[in-house]
Amino acid sequence: MPYRLLELINIVTFVKKSCLIIFLLISFCLCSAQRSEVGTMIGTSFYLGDLNSFPFVDSKFAGGIIYRYNFTPRIALKANILFGTLTASDAKNYSLQKQKDSNGDFLVDDHGRYVYSWDFTQRGLSFTSPISEISAQIELNFFNLYNVGHKNQISPYLFGGVALFSFNPKALHKKYVEDTNGKYIVEYHTYDLQPIGTEGQGREGQAKKYAHTGFAIPFGIGFKANIGKFVCIGAEWGVRFTFTDYLDDVGGTYHTDFSGFSSNTVNVVQDLADPNPSHPSGAQRYSTRKNDWYSFAAVVITLRIGNEDRICAVKTNVKLKHKRKK
Repeated sequence: MPYRLLELINIVTFVKKSCLIIFLLISFCLCSAQRSEVGTMIGTSFYLGDLNSFPFVDSKFAGGIIYRYNFTPRIALKANILFGTLTASDAKNYSLQKQKDSNGDFLVDDHGRYVYSWDFTQRGLSFTSPISEISAQIELNFFNLYNVGHKNQISPYLFGGVALFSFNPKALHKKYVEDTNGKYIVEYHTYDLQPIGTEGQGREGQAKKYAHTGFAIPFGIGFKANIGKFVCIGAEWGVRFTFTDYLDDVGGTYHTDFSGFSSNTVNVVQDLADPNPSHPSGAQRYSTRKNDWYSFAAVVITLRIGNEDRICAVKTNVKLKHKRKK
């Protein structure tokens, strides 16, 4: 089956599953009580992994929809569908390295401390990937949270849960071509990296190609405030621990045998796998063996569906009748 068709089938399946889960959650909660909120999240997304080690570097626009069901003033269930972009480049990924002298010994200053300098990775790798997520999370408010004027209406909170996400790393390839006037111009083309198998994936004797979907564990912190009876605004920052090291298409060693590709594409494949072709097959391509992370930071705005809590209203009526009998 053609790769593009498989990709389309995976995307359609992901959307169907996402919509079904959200629909079932909303249907259940709307039928059980009027404590529901629906709204939107608008913010940024970024990635942490082999090509970036710093939060909020190369952040991109992200957003989505949110459903929240308040079990108690302290505990809520939240369901999200989020979309964003992850990107990073070795040109921006730098770290502190100990300086060495001509003999290979580490330099120290007058106080006996190591001398550090900024070191830019020379692999020349980069990637961009769309990221889509559906998640279910539990929110734990620090304080009891109400939507009536004489009670507390603000609270920080912690959250954690489980997420299903989809990604597809791509890279930009630069090629110099001669135009009709004999001048060389630059052409840019974007390629999906997973089908290429930049580290030899999918070839005989090599690892299989990584999947475009996976599970993650989202957790983080936020702050929310009820504005009147129907509106809640807040902000949250959450990170996602994934079980893959290939959000960025980098997780193993260099592979130099791309003989299975046609003569028209083999040079492109080699450039995408190793932009600075000085690494032998089997050399380390990754920066760390740890799995990749991604993150969303967003402003959250929700509207309450059915403001009245019927359980509380019944208890209040009972107390009033009891007082009148006295």
